[in-house]
Amino acid sequence: MSHTSGARGKIGPEVEFEDLVRAYYAALYRFALSLTRSESDACDLTQQTFLIWGSKGHQLIDRSRAKTWLFTTLHREFLRQRRRQVRFPQVELSEGQPELSVVEPEGIELDLERVLRALAGVEPLFQATLSLFYLEDMSYREMAAILGVPIGTVQSRLSRGKAQLRQLLGEESASPAKGLR
Repeated sequence: MSHTSGARGKIGPEVEFEDLVRAYYAALYRFALSLTRSESDACDLTQQTFLIWGSKGHQLIDRSRAKTWLFTTLHREFLRQRRRQVRFPQVELSEGQPELSVVEPEGIELDLERVLRALAGVEPLFQATLSLFYLEDMSYREMAAILGVPIGTVQSRLSRGKAQLRQLLGEESASPAKGLR
């Protein structure tokens, strides 16, 4: 199948898909990792998001909204999977645990690890908002579109989530840096 069609050299859907993956995979993976706290689950969730795009993305008329569509889809898929896990919990098998090696991610500073652990302790209602704000540097409007809530709700969740995060980090006041503005 050719990547171009016609004399104008239009880009085919497979090139567009590859461009979307290149542009948004890392950001979607980071968002998924902040929600799932598991590298393999984050990878699966990100791939599932692109699988859904592959089957339904053609329905998006305004291609400039692809980023929002992808983040919204990932968040909804995460919520769907979480509801399923609550209904059908998995039991951990600890018998093989001693043979498993621990692989530490490279390039992550200790402070970031501490913040991510604290973020994992924040109520799930506030986790997604904090992750989108701090890890993906999204605007209130983008977060509202992705989470499917009004901007005021985003602001409220962000405020309450920051308070929980500060408490979990043992900080008495906000840091002057972006960390907890």
